[in-house]
Amino acid sequence: MGTGGAQGGEGAGFQALIPLILMFVIFYFLLIRPQQKKVKKHREMLGNLKKDDKVITSGGIYGKVVNLNDTVVTIEVADRVRIKVSRVNVAELAQPVQAEIQAK
Repeated sequence: MGTGGAQGGEGAGFQALIPLILMFVIFYFLLIRPQQKKVKKHREMLGNLKKDDKVITSGGIYGKVVNLNDTVVTIEVADRVRIKVSRVNVAELAQPVQAEIQAK
């Protein structure tokens, strides 16, 4: 009789793990995977950055790339006003305002 009870306990332990595994799978597809895609897209955008691209920094500053190297991007935010930011702080390429107005 003692052996039968032990076998039932092992099955119950595995059945208790099924909801946890299911929650992890759901968590992966709802949160982790989309974030990985977003990070990959951001890396590609940073790799394709070039001079004269219009960008937005993570701080919300709009400007035009005038110089860049592996880690630092120089952005012109106004006539003869340039700032240097870390390359990873470039959030996205700025879309022309006219294109946004026409899309609406």
